[in-house]
Amino acid sequence: MAYQVKLPVYEGPMDLLLDLIEENEIDIYNIPIAQITQQYLDYINLAGKLDLELTSEFLIMACTLLSIKAKMLLPKPVVETVNEEQEIDPREELVQKLLEYKEYKEKAKLFEELEERQAQYYWREIDDVELLKKFPPSNPIGDVKWEDLVSVFNKVLERAEKRVESLSLNREKVSIKDKIKFIMLKLKEKQSGLSFYQLISDAVSKEEIIVTFLALLELIKRNKIIVRQKGLFQDIYLYLNTIEEGQDHA
Repeated sequence: MAYQVKLPVYEGPMDLLLDLIEENEIDIYNIPIAQITQQYLDYINLAGKLDLELTSEFLIMACTLLSIKAKMLLPKPVVETVNEEQEIDPREELVQKLLEYKEYKEKAKLFEELEERQAQYYWREIDDVELLKKFPPSNPIGDVKWEDLVSVFNKVLERAEKRVESLSLNREKVSIKDKIKFIMLKLKEKQSGLSFYQLISDAVSKEEIIVTFLALLELIKRNKIIVRQKGLFQDIYLYLNTIEEGQDHA
């Protein structure tokens, strides 16, 4: 039986070089260029005898290695720096390319392992309708209609317009931001619920009523509060959204 020689298949010359370096446990920063060049050429010669097709890249790398080997036999050129003279190493460019290729190869291997691991999982198709039944989307106003909120707002606004207001020269203006802080503080103090009508009615001016209503709308939009109505034509109550608050403090 004839002895068959099997050569490992390499993706390219850098792959072959890196394998030779690792196999010989060579410091990549201090490559014995003569040894590596000889082993590299041995592989190419054997591959040729076995009729293996080699790309031109392998032959170009062989020329590069031979060129580096020849340069290392010559006196090394010197580069003058600010403080000292530094010799140029002919292997420097090759080392840099090998390091870059090694990093690429390690990342490629990592992605391959992740892909294999991912292939072991089986995904079950989920019915969107069933998912919505189990986890309904958050609705801060529940069964309360927007018209009900606007109706209360309009009623309080009408009362404020009929009310004879005192001189407002020294009245401090309240911003939406300040009113939001005020409402949140009130809700934390009164966890049993805050009357929407009472909150709006407590405003001393038409401007404050509008600012209070805008602050409430902003809190609803941010999902910070929950609005509920126990029955038809009953008062609307505001509650702190404890789930959302818990997430904020997590």
